Amino acid sequence: MERSADSSPSDKEDAARAGSVVVIGNFDGVHRGHQAVFAEAARIAQERALEPLVLTFDPHPAEVLGRKAPPLLTPLARKIALAERTAPGMRVVVERFDRDFASLAPRAFAERVLAEGLGARVVMVGQNFRFGAGRAGDFEALAALGADLGFETRSHPLVGDDEGRPWSSTRAREAIARGDLTEAARILGRPHALSGVVVTGDQRGRQLGFPTANILDMREALPPLGVYAVLVDKLAGEGVEGERGARVLGRGVANLGVRPTVDPTAAKPRLEVNLFDLDEDLYGARLRVHLAAWLRPEQRFSGLDALKAQIAEDARRAREAVEKLESDPRAGGAWA
Repeated sequence: MERSADSSPSDKEDAARAGSVVVIGNFDGVHRGHQAVFAEAARIAQERALEPLVLTFDPHPAEVLGRKAPPLLTPLARKIALAERTAPGMRVVVERFDRDFASLAPRAFAERVLAEGLGARVVMVGQNFRFGAGRAGDFEALAALGADLGFETRSHPLVGDDEGRPWSSTRAREAIARGDLTEAARILGRPHALSGVVVTGDQRGRQLGFPTANILDMREALPPLGVYAVLVDKLAGEGVEGERGARVLGRGVANLGVRPTVDPTAAKPRLEVNLFDLDEDLYGARLRVHLAAWLRPEQRFSGLDALKAQIAEDARRAREAVEKLESDPRAGGAWA
């Protein structure tokens, strides 16, 4: 079992001695429903003088079990950082999900991982929770095992909007896929973001008067190709510490696409970010780009002059869209 980035071998022993409230799940996106569950776990932990813990898994179980994993909303380090800040004292435990772990019988999981490994006194799971080899265990099985091993089992309620629809990672992915950034932000409690390392481009943006930071290989779910108003954070490095050290870099406009005007043969999308009023060498930097507003679809222009005129108009509209936005005070100096 692995802890978040600041872990040590004694962490499991400390948690087991103190006793804990454990919330189990994948928690991709750390959306408003997840946040409500974490807050409830922290409340229970405070009442009972226990430690609040989130137990999650990496890689996604579907990848190990031969199924297609859903598009990612939050890479692991981002998920850990978001979960830890949702409730006082919350810590994240990351269990490596491999074939050996998948083969654990339900009792072995409950005993070794929860009771002995984490000192669980309360375990909170979703209503459709399954565990153990072949997904043989369900909520009733976990409750029976908990009664024997010394922990209480709770099924956390679904939390949703005023229309009675639960917040869910699936809803967020569907909203992102159709380009509904407002709905995605409503579900997540923040704008959806894409992240990656800035790579060397062809300098064409600089030649046009709009230098860009180019990012390839984004791991997060992609919205439709197009132009977006964005808020940009600079990460301090890789992993959870890099996430915790994220700081506001600026506002800007970004093109997500294959650049049909200048590179009609390209097939892999890239994110080109023009940061307003910033002239800084960002090659090799890790950026997180929050998609604040959609401006227009990607399109092909008759030439570079037409492209340059459109970029200027995109930048004007993007400035208007983000000029009054402020950073989230919970984000420790980052946008969100």
